[in-house]
Formats: sequence, C-alpha cells, structure tokens
Amino acid sequence: MSTASDARFWDRTSRKYATAAIADRVGYERTLDRTRALMGPRARVLELGCGTGTTALLLAGDVKSYLATDISSEMIAIAEVKHAVDPKPGLSFRTATAETLEPGVGQFDAVLGFNYLHLVRDLPGTLRRIHGLLAADGLFISKTPCVGEMNLLIRLALLPAMRAIGKAPYANVFRVAELSQFLSAAGFDILATEAHATKANEARPYIVARKR
Repeated sequence: MSTASDARFWDRTSRKYATAAIADRVGYERTLDRTRALMGPRARVLELGCGTGTTALLLAGDVKSYLATDISSEMIAIAEVKHAVDPKPGLSFRTATAETLEPGVGQFDAVLGFNYLHLVRDLPGTLRRIHGLLAADGLFISKTPCVGEMNLLIRLALLPAMRAIGKAPYANVFRVAELSQFLSAAGFDILATEAHATKANEARPYIVARKR
C-alpha cells in the first residue's frame, strides 16, 4: 500500500463521497464558525484534504486567498465543477498533498486539515512539512478522528477487514494525547483543543496550534 493506492481509493469513491450527507451538521457549522473567527480577511489559507471542496467554498469568501488541495484528482475535478457554479474570488483547487506542494508555493497564514491527519502515512513528516509551509506565528487548524480512542472492535477488526477488501482507506491509529505530542514535536504550540461534535463520545478533537 502507498500514497498512490490511497489516491486510487479516493478516486474510486469520489462520486459517492460528493453525494454523502454531513453526519453531524451542527458540529460542522460549529467548526466553520470557529475557523472563520480565527482567520482574518487578509489571511492566506491552505486546506489539505479538501475532498470535493464543500468546506473551501464556504470559507474562501472570508479570506484573501484560499488554496484547496487533495490527493485525489477526481475529488478535485468535482470541486472545480462546484466552483464553476459558485465562484469564489481567491479560491483555487489543486491535486496535491503537503509533501508534494512546491517549496515556492508561498507561505500561508493558516493551514487547515479537516478529517486529514489520520489518513497520512508519515504523520511526523507531514506535520513538519505543514510547519514549513506556515508563515511566522501561522496557525494549523485541524479536526481529526483519533482512531486510537475508538471502540476496540472497530479499530482492531472492522477497519482492517474493510481495508483488506478495499472498502476503507489507510487510517493511522493514535490517541488525542499522542496527536498533541506529535504536534509539539513538529514545532507547534497548542492554543486550544475543543469538542465540536454533538455526540459526547466523538473522538474528533478540533485543535488550534501555532507555529513556534
């Protein structure tokens, strides 16, 4: 398995993903509002793992520039169609990951990673790369399923079985405390860890971290 196989998985599921309903609409709106409050109108923003562009289209109008990226070219193609219907000045889409963005792409005031970090294969390396893409005192804002906090049956049996038959993507297993340690080791200071979900046992912390 590799990042190429990850891209193929998301290419195959892109149309189904595009039509899927947001499971927790209230929690999602809470995340959008909090993120808007953290970014000013002059902010240069990078979103990693943007999927079909739903979040990008909702947030891009509040900032100076917004580059939305995803590993899947099919996801980006769908996002481009949506953008053509609902154009936002300063918003652009690109097939890319944190690792493949060219060093000259520029510095960002904020990097967003929603439902992203658990899908990367080299978490420490990805976080270091994100750190390097941020301007001084820039913010990394994430909302990440911490698979290590989930039910044992799900993470030890169900997820591996689904991956084996191509029904689930690669998923990194870590707990909230471990994710915080990874962020600190990559050069971030955690400013806030919040729960935005409506379910009390949702292991998907919203974390605001500042580049040291």
